[in-house]
Amino acid sequence: MIVLRTIAEVREAVKQFRKEQPDGAVGLVPTMGYLHAGHASLIRKAREDCGMVVVSVFVNPLQFGPNEDFERYPRDAQRDQELAAEAGANILFMPSVDEMYPSKPLTTVSVSNLTSGLCGASRPGHFDGVCTVVSKLLHIVQPDRAYFGMKDAQQVAVIMQMTADLNIPTEIIPCPIIREADGLALSSRNVYLSADERSQALVLNRSLQAADEIIRQHPEASIGEVRERIRETIRTAPLADIDYVEIVAFPSLQVIDDAMPVREALKASRVMAALAVRFGRTRLIDNRLWDAEGGLV
Repeated sequence: MIVLRTIAEVREAVKQFRKEQPDGAVGLVPTMGYLHAGHASLIRKAREDCGMVVVSVFVNPLQFGPNEDFERYPRDAQRDQELAAEAGANILFMPSVDEMYPSKPLTTVSVSNLTSGLCGASRPGHFDGVCTVVSKLLHIVQPDRAYFGMKDAQQVAVIMQMTADLNIPTEIIPCPIIREADGLALSSRNVYLSADERSQALVLNRSLQAADEIIRQHPEASIGEVRERIRETIRTAPLADIDYVEIVAFPSLQVIDDAMPVREALKASRVMAALAVRFGRTRLIDNRLWDAEGGLV
């Protein structure tokens, strides 16, 4: 694996690969670093599919609000290099902010509708920053496939819409959520949690398991009953401060009417329970997705 810092170097490396292996595929795994086993699973999947794997590590300032954690976002470049290499990356692209944004950008990429709810409602401008940097990375690397974790399911839906709308010829590959042994979804922000917060954060996965039980065993129940079961479960954790709990169609992200029976909702589309909950200063997200048969996707 080689570490590259400039856009020109990455473009040249990809160009050389395509010249030497014209039938080989290029995969991109965009990250903000502080890599963990969830990121490693994306890199390994890209390694299975592609002849060249590019992993980007860039903490993108455009997607952080004025009161968010850009400065304190965890960073560990040496660990990132070791994990990326072990998982099978060929190139680790680690640009500076000045390399990605040599001047204040006057052009941004915005996806409407899909970004108005869920995390977009409480983090205005966040997805404009995400779409802008992902668009830049897709144009820099020009990969055949790009890999994203479903823990950020709204992000996956937004990026799929962006690439379709802009005719960007990259296939977006959603990959499963990776969890700790006790069920907590892996996130770079988990490092912020105190011992008590970490213990109580397990309620997120328990709440989604409770929703899964209703959907599998009681498909005649209403969407509103599923939502309330999730909220009731989360409220059993004293430190949990709910930002949102929503039941939406995926990938349209349209909120499903509370009165609709689960069975009917599943006939219409895949159904996703999505939540965001704060524990102290740390905001965690999680979700669960069901297909037409009520099975987990």
